[in-house]
This record gives sequence, structure tokens and C-alpha cells, in this order.
Amino acid sequence: MQINATYTSLVAIGDSFTEGMSDLLPDGSYRGWADQLAVRMARVEPGFRYANLAVRGKLIGQIVDEQVEAAAAMRADVVTLVGGLNDTLRPKCDMDMVRDRLTEAVEKLAPACKQLVLMRSPGRQGPVLDRFRPRMEELFAHVDGLAARHGAVVVDLYGAPALSDQRMWDVDRLHLTGEGHRRVAEAVWQALGYEPEEDWRAPLAPAAPPNWMARRTADVSFARQHLLPWIGRRLTGRSSGDGRPAKRPELLPYD
Repeated sequence: MQINATYTSLVAIGDSFTEGMSDLLPDGSYRGWADQLAVRMARVEPGFRYANLAVRGKLIGQIVDEQVEAAAAMRADVVTLVGGLNDTLRPKCDMDMVRDRLTEAVEKLAPACKQLVLMRSPGRQGPVLDRFRPRMEELFAHVDGLAARHGAVVVDLYGAPALSDQRMWDVDRLHLTGEGHRRVAEAVWQALGYEPEEDWRAPLAPAAPPNWMARRTADVSFARQHLLPWIGRRLTGRSSGDGRPAKRPELLPYD
């Protein structure tokens, strides 16, 4: 496959998935698929510019209210939008509102860029995915419909079994590892028409499942370090992204 277009700029908006959690760098910051994609695009286009407005914990309404107008105003060649999944994971979720706000975002972004990229987000195998699968699939069906109407590209991560492998997910069970983010970057790279560098759908090598004690130890650690704090934030109306600025708020050359 040859490059179908020349892309000189990228703006990424969304939540923790696009911010880059949990692709942790030595300095304690997060890299993530969008940063990795920007590195690749910068290598083939001198003067390439990149902004990342994503902030962890954001719901679709917050993404629309806080990020969409700014992204549209940048007039970037490529805009990636991934949002709404945090809403579907809440105990109470107004799916009509989620669809409406996502539609609003797409209607503002599609005319303001050369190529809008949407996604069907990956999901980790396990009871959480099983519980919320109907909402997620309702969201993804709406994403598909919006893409068809507005000429957006959809990257189907949800349909890739390799990305549902538990080994692709961090200990918090909500965010991809560095390997997972690397594969997402490759998936978007290919969706934009660039020459494939690897098979991002390739399954991980078989491995013996952890024994009962290892699984229970991991469950206890997960509950203490991640699940209980998450529940606490939900009960008090707080978010992990409260007061946190965008990681790269301006569309600037990316070195």
C-alpha cells in the first residue's frame, strides 16, 4: 500500500486512551499511541505538527465542551477522536446523550480537517467487558454510522482478538500496556494509508495461564490500588483528570 495523502499535522482528542495511559516513560509521563503515531508521521513529512488535547477521565460531554472547538480551530490534516467509552462504564449512562454529543463532535470536526479518524475501542477479556458489552457495541454502531455519513475512517480495535488479550492490559485493567499502544499506533498508521510495518493483529505467543494463587493475588492488588479509588471518585463526583491540562495543547512542530 502506498501513502494515499500527505498529512502535515495531527490533532488527537479524547480521554486517557489517547493521553497514553499506561504507556509509562522513565520520567513518569505517558507516551501512548498518538505520540507514537506522530513520531512516525513526522519522519515522512518535514515540519510535521502535532497537538494532543486528551485528558484522562473525560466523558464525551467534557470532550466536546473542552476539546472539540479547539481542535477544529487548528485546521489539522488529521484529527483523531475517541470518546464515550468512559460514559458506557458508568453505572448509569444516558446513551441518547452519548450518541448526541458524539454526533455533535463529528459534525464540527469532519469539515475542519482533511481526514477524521474514529475508533471502535479495544476491550480486555473479562467480566467488565461482558457486563458493559451491549453499551459499548451500541456506541460502536453509532461510530460506524457517523463515519459513513461524514467520510471518517474507523479503526476497528474492538474486532482484533490480540488487543483483548489480558497481557495487553496494564494492572489497572483499564489501560493498554506499551505493547498495546504500539499496536494501536500501527493500526491508525495503516488506516491512514501508510505502508504497513507489522501485523498489529498478530496474536501474542501462547503462555501458560497463571495459577489460582497468582490470580487471587492480582485480584486483591487490583481492588486495593485501582478499583476502590475508582469507586471513590465515582461516589464523590471526582475524576482523575480534574484540573489536569492537556499534554500538548498547541499544534506545534514535533521533533
